[in-house]
Amino acid sequence: MASQNQSSLKEIAKLIRYDILTSTTQAASGHPTSCLSAVELMVALFFNGNLSYSIQNPSQIINDRIIFSKGHAAPLLYSLYHATGILSHDELLTLRKFDSVLEGHPTPRFKYADVATGSLGQGLSIGVGMALGIKLRIKNQEFTIKREPKIWILMGDSEMAEGQVWEAMQLAAYYKLNNLIGILDVNRLGQRGETMLGWDIETYAKRIESFGWKTIIVEDGNDLKQACNAFDKLRSQALSSKPTMIIAKTIKGKGISFLENKDGWHGKPVPKEKLQEALDELGKVDLNLKGKILSPQYQKLNIKNQNYNSKIKNESEMLHVTSYMLHDKVATREAYGEALVALGKMNPDIVVLDAETSNSTYADKFKKSFPERFYEMFIAEQNMVSVALGFSKLGYVPYVSSFAVFLTRAFDQMRIAQYSKPNLKICGSHAGVSIGQDGPSQMALEDIAMMRGLLESTVLYPSDGISAEKLTALMINNKGINYLRTTREKTPVIYDNREEFVIGGSKLHFVKNNKLQITNNKPASPLLQRGESIINNKESNIKTLIIAAGITLHEALKAQKTLAEEGIEIVVMDCYSVKPIDAATVNQLTGLVRNIIVVEDHYPYGGIGEAVMNALLANFKFQISNFKFAHLCVRKLPRSGKPAQLLRYEEIDAEAIVKKVKEII
Repeated sequence: MASQNQSSLKEIAKLIRYDILTSTTQAASGHPTSCLSAVELMVALFFNGNLSYSIQNPSQIINDRIIFSKGHAAPLLYSLYHATGILSHDELLTLRKFDSVLEGHPTPRFKYADVATGSLGQGLSIGVGMALGIKLRIKNQEFTIKREPKIWILMGDSEMAEGQVWEAMQLAAYYKLNNLIGILDVNRLGQRGETMLGWDIETYAKRIESFGWKTIIVEDGNDLKQACNAFDKLRSQALSSKPTMIIAKTIKGKGISFLENKDGWHGKPVPKEKLQEALDELGKVDLNLKGKILSPQYQKLNIKNQNYNSKIKNESEMLHVTSYMLHDKVATREAYGEALVALGKMNPDIVVLDAETSNSTYADKFKKSFPERFYEMFIAEQNMVSVALGFSKLGYVPYVSSFAVFLTRAFDQMRIAQYSKPNLKICGSHAGVSIGQDGPSQMALEDIAMMRGLLESTVLYPSDGISAEKLTALMINNKGINYLRTTREKTPVIYDNREEFVIGGSKLHFVKNNKLQITNNKPASPLLQRGESIINNKESNIKTLIIAAGITLHEALKAQKTLAEEGIEIVVMDCYSVKPIDAATVNQLTGLVRNIIVVEDHYPYGGIGEAVMNALLANFKFQISNFKFAHLCVRKLPRSGKPAQLLRYEEIDAEAIVKKVKEII
């Protein structure tokens, strides 16, 4: 075992304290006191034979994982890697600078950090996903190793007030994640004063044990011997089926007398004029000292692609398995479930997570086919999203589902995930007022705005069973955060299986000679050659473009038929790719017809209407006076009722569209 004697470990701890102080003072910002309290705990983990980790290959699957859920302790993390020889002290002094990968809170720009942290309470959930992923890979016999990789989570006592922590604890116990170890740094002081329990580590232990965990109490977490003994005890409990929490009483600012256990120092570096005083307390420090980390040892490694970039080729053709026929009625949520099963057969790295709604999201179809790759997350959406992120960092392709309205609870988890190079597929079902009698608390009317608001997200909104299956498949190769908005109501199938869908594309629906015609529009393709010829045809009198998606697309098509019978021609655009939107098609058609009506089952803010306006305003050819724009959306607080009643009440049904077309032309 690669461990070092106590005197050597004490010298490493001294070096790390030196690094924390000098780097934060140089940066003139940071959280040195929060770092100093956990030094001995992390030295014991890293350099006393407890961490199994390849410094040369940090992405290796059989590595232990370390997550600083207590993300503001980033200078401690970087200092540990200085002590391994990976970073120089000069590099440490670039902390928080614009061109440095050593950011104020960890992100994967620093390649030894798997995920971004900093919004407290999320690290343990991410660790649950990683621990589940490791166990699944072992179960699938992808590697044989003498020691099961462990997931280590450094947590602060302040974040124990976050409900997500306890969501993660329940789930970790439920799945018997004995490869998950939390390290709770109980230093008593939060940002503005004492935490809820202060140094009452016994109460922490009782609460954590009541959630099905084992606990190891460290009376003095700043005593290296006690810290090392805690990890020794953990090794002796290797056969336990429970996750473990090491609960250590520590002193915030430990090692520097004018910082120790002092309120008012959170998030404040030592001023330059006091730095030498602090360093003098440490004594002589060897900047060239190196600690040793245990390297993973395995007998067999069967995974060929160590980068875990799961990819299916020709995804647009992969789902020719449906028996849906034109005009069949099927809910897009059900088609999503069918697509999951088809994809699951093709890609063994797909896992599905659901928040106890799988019989409504139809994720239970995947569960029945692949029970070992389905994970019940129960009613805990925040935890679910972070667990999915953890899975994705081990090369899995997680599909996550719940009612769209409840996913709004997990916005912060998605917001933080976007900084972690994520690969998340999220399905929100039962969107909009069209869900009907369940009432407004169940109606997602803000979700498109939420998902569009993430910088590099993709938002897809199918209208029928075929498009739902095809778009579910498209997400698999599209990295980042992908959102699929599905509908509760059964809707007619309007596309056949030969129709092609692309991210950033759209489809146009024309009625010509009493027959529906559909064009397929792709980004970067010759624009609307067929559509433009129809609109510019001498016999054509198309003056209005209706843009819709999902449930309102069907209302637009009903309106199109009604208007055609009255001799009024319109073109309907299926905006199935909300983000990125098919801006080229929007702009070209606007230039041709000059009248645009957007219809959506969503509040006016941040949805399809604003996406369309952004596309138009980004085109300098257009001025507001050059075209007419109308936006039909949910503007009244909804209530319980039948779907048709609610669409009528909100004036987003076919009748409202017909009326608006006649007004605008």
